[in-house]
Amino acid sequence: MQPAQHALDEAVRLVPLGEGWHAGATQPAYANMAGPFGGVTAAALLNAVLVDPRRLADPIALTVNFCGAIADGEFEIETKLQRGGRTTQHWSMELKQKGVVCTTASAVCGARKPVWSHYPVKGPTAPPRETVAEMSKTGRPEWTRRYSFRFVEGDLDGYPRSDGRILSPRSLAWIEDAPARPLDFLSLAALSDAFFVRIMHARGTFQPMATVSLTTYFHVGGDELAAAGATPLIGEADAAIFHNGFADQTCALWTPDGRLVANGVQITWYKE
Repeated sequence: MQPAQHALDEAVRLVPLGEGWHAGATQPAYANMAGPFGGVTAAALLNAVLVDPRRLADPIALTVNFCGAIADGEFEIETKLQRGGRTTQHWSMELKQKGVVCTTASAVCGARKPVWSHYPVKGPTAPPRETVAEMSKTGRPEWTRRYSFRFVEGDLDGYPRSDGRILSPRSLAWIEDAPARPLDFLSLAALSDAFFVRIMHARGTFQPMATVSLTTYFHVGGDELAAAGATPLIGEADAAIFHNGFADQTCALWTPDGRLVANGVQITWYKE
């Protein structure tokens, strides 16, 4: 019997409609409070570039702008190669439903070469994954069931709360697909958005909130990801400012041996 396709692969599956055009559909497995989990939308947009025969190299950067709500159901992605050379290619993407743009994105692909490398940043210290309790998914959106979260610090225990305390927005957690799935650029794109909006950790209140724009940088090549297999990652998220309805959010994903594989930044929106 053929093993069932992983939910992530089903969620980012695209049907070609012609050069630069693909059709896809949202999946209940990645449902959020309103529409799909943003990380899986980012992965679907990236996949439109990855499956394009014009692509010459691995992605090194992805930016996604969430322009409006995505309804459950079918969508189309238009992909354009804006400019390319021997080292980099610059792509733009639009996700549309019934002709209306819901999400825009850009991606840069770059040919990595065996030249000088240096890793001055060291990964955070975390206890062994097996010694950290897994976060309960009770009362959480459906998409959270597609991941395993084991918080070392900055968890969501007691959320929501109304005690008026302002806690640190920083979180450190072991994170991986559930069930486990070999790492690739699609999973990294989604995992980079799997950190909860930081106001949930800092303020603890339940209020309208969403990611407006996110950028993820990939620091590994496809061959390095293939060698890593389905290893869990150490995820780190933080914020520097919450001001008049908008807040920043940073993230970093590390292998267990301290190798930074991806990091990025978001701007998030919230209101009372």
